[in-house]
Amino acid sequence: MSEVIVSVETVRKLLAAGNGDSALLYLCRAAELSDVATGFTEARLECAASLLRQLGLDERRAPRFQQSAQRPEYTEQDIRRQMEVPGSDFKRFVGEVQRCMGRALSNEELKILLSMREYLGLSVEVLNVLIHYCVDRSRSRGAGRMPSMRIIEKEAYRWADLEIDTLEKAAAHIQSEAVRYSRLGELCRMLGITGRRLTPAEERYLQAWVDMGFSNDAVSLAYEKTCENTGGLTWKYMNSILERWNQQRLYTADQVRALDKKPVARKGGYQRHGEAPSPAMLDAARQMLEED
Repeated sequence: MSEVIVSVETVRKLLAAGNGDSALLYLCRAAELSDVATGFTEARLECAASLLRQLGLDERRAPRFQQSAQRPEYTEQDIRRQMEVPGSDFKRFVGEVQRCMGRALSNEELKILLSMREYLGLSVEVLNVLIHYCVDRSRSRGAGRMPSMRIIEKEAYRWADLEIDTLEKAAAHIQSEAVRYSRLGELCRMLGITGRRLTPAEERYLQAWVDMGFSNDAVSLAYEKTCENTGGLTWKYMNSILERWNQQRLYTADQVRALDKKPVARKGGYQRHGEAPSPAMLDAARQMLEED
């Protein structure tokens, strides 16, 4: 009988995502069964597959757009041609973006919008969702903040690479990101980080700990140990603690404390961690010193 082997890391990623459809699809593919074996509708299957790609658990997928890829150079004439087409969806799209951004767009920004539709192949409907998502995310980080067109373009490349090319996939992605940011927000408050944005390095640390599968209380315990030993939040030191626990498969504070309470072997018996030495142990130590 053949078996399906799933790594602990993969299981924790699927649990952290909290999406049963993606977990079922992953198992289906790991068993080398057809996607239709899930019984999902096409829209439901697309959403589950999209989430697997975001989690890095879809080995079938080859990147469509590399970081080094250069978009074609569009001209102002290309922009005018698109805007002058009767009933142009691009013209309506530009109007919606300008309304959302609260200002007129420059020619360079219009060229970026055109490349997002023409080169990345994203539909106007999906791009509208993407624009509103980027704007809402920026506003949540500070009153009146608006994303630059370069930030929007970067997110568009990400969506294209993840094949988020339908409204259903876009909705699933936004929901997944909301869960992720909510968890990162909880960890930030736990670490006393308020009133500022995380640096890219800090966000990578937090996301790595979430991906490893640590509970909030485990991260809190690691933070306490870090502060006790270094006097404050030292990211590299705290990460070393959590990486060690990950190797030991300890993902909750209770599991860590249970290990700390296990007896430590010594010659002639066991000494519990943190336990005061017995009179017999002190006598033995004195005898050893006298013999030396």
